[in-house]
Amino acid sequence: MGPVKVLLVDDEWLVRAALRTMLSGLDDIEVAGEVADGAAVPEAVRSTGARVVLMDIRMPGTDGLTATERLRARPDAPEVIVLTTFDTDDMVLGALRAGAAGFLLKDTPPAGIVEAIRRVAMGEPILSPSITRKLISHVRTLRGDDTARDAARTRLAALTGSERRVAAAVGRGLSNAEVAAELHMTVATVKSYLSKIMRRLDLNNRVQLALLVQDAQ
Repeated sequence: MGPVKVLLVDDEWLVRAALRTMLSGLDDIEVAGEVADGAAVPEAVRSTGARVVLMDIRMPGTDGLTATERLRARPDAPEVIVLTTFDTDDMVLGALRAGAAGFLLKDTPPAGIVEAIRRVAMGEPILSPSITRKLISHVRTLRGDDTARDAARTRLAALTGSERRVAAAVGRGLSNAEVAAELHMTVATVKSYLSKIMRRLDLNNRVQLALLVQDAQ
């Protein structure tokens, strides 16, 4: 398939230059383009064929949250990794709800950014269970209204009993191995349930599922 094409989205040119320098020279990753405003992302993705977007959150004009929502709603959308300064930024939660594959702090070492790009290009989320737990803890302080809670409960009601138990465990931030141990399943069975849950609920990753479970509580 050739190198993974990456689009850099950040309003600070120094950040874009640093990312471009960091990623240049890699055989399996290519910086296909860069833009300074979320409004320019759809056209940039179309023209470059980017498979991964490194998306800043706070930008003048169209911010990264809005850009991520619009991008992930399109068919064959690229994976999005949001970039942030704070790991409890409410906008990061919004981006994850919109389908971003994960987030990176802007002080992440170069090797971590490269590894994240490679992983999401293969369809793997880059949020560890420990970070998922931190997000869940934060979202508990941001409870929505009854309408949002009822909507989340209605979606989860479409699951079978076993699927709901797996979803509830993921909603507490458990890893696949921890879910398997708690529910007396194999890890392969947990993965199979998660695949079915994602398809049934039209979700992109386990973080979206965890946040949906929290919304229902």
